[in-house]
Amino acid sequence: MSKVAIITDSNSGITQLEGRELGLKVIPMPFFIDGKQYLEDINLTQEEFYEKLQSDTEISTSQPSVGEMQSVFDEALKEADELVVIPMSSGLSGSCQTATMVAADYDGKVQVVDNQRISVTQRQSVLDAIELAKKGYDAAKIKEILERDKMNSRIFITLDTLKYLKKGGRITPAAAAIGTVLRILPVLQIFGEKLDAYAKTRGKASAKKIMIDAMKKDLEERFPEQYAAKKVHLAAAYSYDEEEAKVWAEEIQKEFPGFDFVVKPLSLSVACHIGPGALAIASSVDIED
Repeated sequence: MSKVAIITDSNSGITQLEGRELGLKVIPMPFFIDGKQYLEDINLTQEEFYEKLQSDTEISTSQPSVGEMQSVFDEALKEADELVVIPMSSGLSGSCQTATMVAADYDGKVQVVDNQRISVTQRQSVLDAIELAKKGYDAAKIKEILERDKMNSRIFITLDTLKYLKKGGRITPAAAAIGTVLRILPVLQIFGEKLDAYAKTRGKASAKKIMIDAMKKDLEERFPEQYAAKKVHLAAAYSYDEEEAKVWAEEIQKEFPGFDFVVKPLSLSVACHIGPGALAIASSVDIED
C-alpha cells in the first residue's frame, strides 16, 4: 500500500501548527502589503493583518509560485509515494490551476483536488482526505471521492461593512454609500465556484436569521437523510471579532443541536475582500466512500 501525504494551503484556515499536528503540509498564501510580500502564519499573523487592513494599508492577495509548489511537492515525495493537494476553489483563485500545471510533471504521483471549497469547507475536505488515506485509498481515488461530493457544502456569510467590497470593485461606491446609510447588509453565499449575493437585509440580527433559515432549507431540501441523521459537519466562521463569534456559535448550536461543530476564523484571503466583523455558517455533508 502506497503512503499518501496530504497538502493544502492556508486558505483552508489550517495553521502551520495545526498542520504539523495533523501530519500535513500547509502552503502559506502570500500577501502584498505596501509592496512587501508576507506569508500567512509565517511572518503575518491574523492580528497584524487586521491592524494593517483597518488602517487602510494597501493589501492584495497573491498565490505561491511554480517554483515554490515544486519545492513543496519534491520535499513531500521524499517521505510519501503519492500526494493529494487540496487548494482553494479554482473559481476563487488561480492557485488550483498552478498546482494542476505543476502536478502534470509528476507522472500521476500528485493529484490536485478541485472541489470548489474554501476556508472552513476546504478544511473539512482536508480532514476527510486524511481519513480516506488512513483507510488505504490511493491519491487518485481520494481525488475522485472529494470531487464527486464537491457540491455537498455551502457557506452563507454576512458582512459588517461594505467598505471592502467597494474597495475591491465588487460593488459601486454609490451602492456602498446607500447601503451604509440605510444599514443594508448583504448575505452572500459560496456554493460551487462562485461567491454570489443571496439576500439583502437591514442589520446583523436579521442577517443571522436569514443565514440560519437558509442553511436549514438547503440541508432539508438537498440532504434530508443526512440532515436527519446529523451526518453533516457545521461551522461558525468569522473575521476578527472573537466575542461576536462566540455568540454566533451559540446561536447556531441552539438551532442545530447534536451536529459536529467547530468555530474557526475565516482565512485571510477571504477576510481581505470582506473586512473584519463578518460572520458565516458553513456545512459539509459527511463523505461516503
